[in-house]
Amino acid sequence: MKNQSFRKPQTIATLLSIIPGFGQFYNRRFLKGFLLLLLSISFLVVFWNYLDIGLWGLFTLGTIPREHHSIQLLIQGLISLIILAFGLGIYAYNILDARKDAKARALGKSNPTLLQGIRDFYNNGFPYFMILPGLLMLLFIVVLPLIFMIGLAFTDYNQYNAPPRNLLNWVGFNNFIDLLNIDIWKETFFSVFTWTIVWTVIATTLQIGLGLFLALLVNDKRIKFKRTIRTVLILPWAVPAFVSILIFSALFNPTFGAINRDILSQFNVMIPWLSDPFWAKVALIMIQTWLGFPFVFALFTGVLQSVPQDMYEAADVDGGSRWQKFRFITLPHLLFATAPLLIMQYAGNFNNFNIIYLFNEGNPAVRGQNAGGTDILISWVYKLTFETNNYNMAAAITIIMGLIVMGFAFFQFRKTASFKEEGRY
Repeated sequence: MKNQSFRKPQTIATLLSIIPGFGQFYNRRFLKGFLLLLLSISFLVVFWNYLDIGLWGLFTLGTIPREHHSIQLLIQGLISLIILAFGLGIYAYNILDARKDAKARALGKSNPTLLQGIRDFYNNGFPYFMILPGLLMLLFIVVLPLIFMIGLAFTDYNQYNAPPRNLLNWVGFNNFIDLLNIDIWKETFFSVFTWTIVWTVIATTLQIGLGLFLALLVNDKRIKFKRTIRTVLILPWAVPAFVSILIFSALFNPTFGAINRDILSQFNVMIPWLSDPFWAKVALIMIQTWLGFPFVFALFTGVLQSVPQDMYEAADVDGGSRWQKFRFITLPHLLFATAPLLIMQYAGNFNNFNIIYLFNEGNPAVRGQNAGGTDILISWVYKLTFETNNYNMAAAITIIMGLIVMGFAFFQFRKTASFKEEGRY
């Protein structure tokens, strides 16, 4: 009986809170109940028409061609979902607050005064007020465009079916199915996808390997003028990447580029760096190795300074070889400290649009495909979006890219020692 009498006020307050503020009235929190009721009514008055049209447009994408614009309706629908989420949050707070006050009353606790309520609200809610502007910017600048892109992947928005002349339709997973079934899309996707993987693995591994080798070399006690050597090796990082890429594009030009004209011509060799897909890929890998190794070199150089010297001395006493000291002392320390950053190097090169586009815009063309011979997924998405207006396929490929990068990064982070050690101290 005591338990039932304890639960009865909470139940009544919860049921009355179906109408915002009435649960607070039951708990004799009249001012708070009035404010919640006023806030709820104001929310409905201000946003009702916008939410009504937005949610209708989100499901239908319009019904009258030339009068209804599917893209505008989709965006309004997504904004409506965000606004509705805020409204539901206020409604949930109204119910939970009424239950909490009813529970306090059942325990014989007195209601806090208005001043105490304001003070508690300020103390508990101050952090949320501070992050609210950033949260709103994040929602409308990052989350909303991301959800909009995901939405486009499930529509038929392309160069032949674009609003306002035509209305868009929800097509489910048809775009993903077409990507794997229609010949031109299938051949292009697997060609670009495999090259993206090869590009990411080889280019990133080479820049990490070169950076590691040079860092170990410069860190050797027998090397003099370390500061000068480090400064020279970091110079490629100091020059803006787009400037270096454009210079390399000119150097690799098969007609007037210095590499063919001044160097390889001495051996009667002329390589079609820009017109042959294989040699263009080789050039891109070499350029990325040049552009990427200074950062890795600087990273490893800093970590090498923190490796305890007494560990090397102990290894010398035990008769450890140079290779054993590198394998069991140096390398574990380097990977423990830098593994997350090295993983991000792979993820960054997976989406490295700048070098692909600035070097040769993903060319040369390949017969039977709608992507260039050196296009990676991100540059192919760019062409689908801005050159051929295949927005739906571009969005579908972007989703696949995002899942790949997130899956790879999550799996690798879980395997790194630095991730496992986080939170132990």
